Amino acid sequence: MTMDAPTKEILARIDGEAMLEQVLDWAAVNSGTANLAGLATMAEKLGAAFARLPGEIELVEPTEVTAIAADGSEFAKPHGRHMVLRVRPGAARRVVLTGHMDTVFPADHAFQSVEWLDDETLNGPGTADMKGGLCVLLHALLAFEQSAHAESLGYDVMINSDEETGSLASRRLIEKLAQGKYAALTYEPSALPDGTLAHARGGTGNYSITVRGRSAHAGRNPQDGRNAIVAVSDLVLRVAALAGEDITVNPAKIEGGAANNVVPDLAILRFNIRPKSTEAMKRFDGELDALLRAVAAEHEVSATRHGGVTRPPKPVDARAQKLFDLVRSCGAQLGREIGWQPTGGVCDGNNIAACGVPVVDTMGVRGGKIHSPDEFMIVPSLVERAALSAMVLERLAAGDPLAAAAGDRA
Repeated sequence: MTMDAPTKEILARIDGEAMLEQVLDWAAVNSGTANLAGLATMAEKLGAAFARLPGEIELVEPTEVTAIAADGSEFAKPHGRHMVLRVRPGAARRVVLTGHMDTVFPADHAFQSVEWLDDETLNGPGTADMKGGLCVLLHALLAFEQSAHAESLGYDVMINSDEETGSLASRRLIEKLAQGKYAALTYEPSALPDGTLAHARGGTGNYSITVRGRSAHAGRNPQDGRNAIVAVSDLVLRVAALAGEDITVNPAKIEGGAANNVVPDLAILRFNIRPKSTEAMKRFDGELDALLRAVAAEHEVSATRHGGVTRPPKPVDARAQKLFDLVRSCGAQLGREIGWQPTGGVCDGNNIAACGVPVVDTMGVRGGKIHSPDEFMIVPSLVERAALSAMVLERLAAGDPLAAAAGDRA
């Protein structure tokens, strides 16, 4: 395909060698979600890199997050700080751009270094998910800032430290930054190595249910006990029965119990749900409360819940579809056919969409096998996807491509 002059100009602004060097540097830093030292190093590197853009950079403290320990106690989980860059906060039209600095690989994981698989494919932790995406985000903005329309568009960049564990420590920040934005782009890797985008997404929620009974001697006075293991086993079957066509339920772990001669007084059930719609999400929440009351009454135990839906389902309405169409149009100018497909996976795009902001959340590199030691990034996609985002931003700045047309339905 012969590219037009504006497309060639955008590509000329992007330094592919610098991008690759940056990804190699960032991938060498272990930044697993629990590795606070590694996250601090990444935040420092990102702050220095994004300082090339206009605006102010801030490191935002994480929201406090708690979890349930194996003994049923609630404890605070520490998280790293989140980076925020605000550019042209007074602009009439503003967008939000998000990514994450954490990976799924802890500090002691064996997968710590990069390796070339061939001339165009790089294997390494976070190369696709999403240090390559962060590099795309940065260089797209650097290219966009050289355009004639840059002053017409303001933006907030948010790079959080806890996306891989559900963004519980950054959810409020995401919602705050999303409010009032015209559109959003998130830099997760493409859904498929060919550049296919994730379209509609289901939601997800994680729950811990603590069941407390009464201990007793299993031989002398078992009738005085209230067996938490029996109660939680009943609970597992009832929770699993709440699954349906529009929601899956996965009981994942039971903890607790006691010695064989003791009636156990503690058990904890941990499970995940995947609602396909907001209606399914709300229905499950109400049904769960009723179910917990019933189990507690029948077994004479207490049952308390912790957690809930962390990412609501992400439908694609008319305005969001216009953003997808815009991305596809810009891709065509670069000689790439871009499609999309629904997915059961979740990301910060779910939370942004829940704020009523149209979002495309797989604008990062082309790659695959994320969350495994086989993770890879297709290196030429660094420049390709940076150019794609720069073109999308220019179109968002130059006109009103998401304007509602007659017949559009939310």
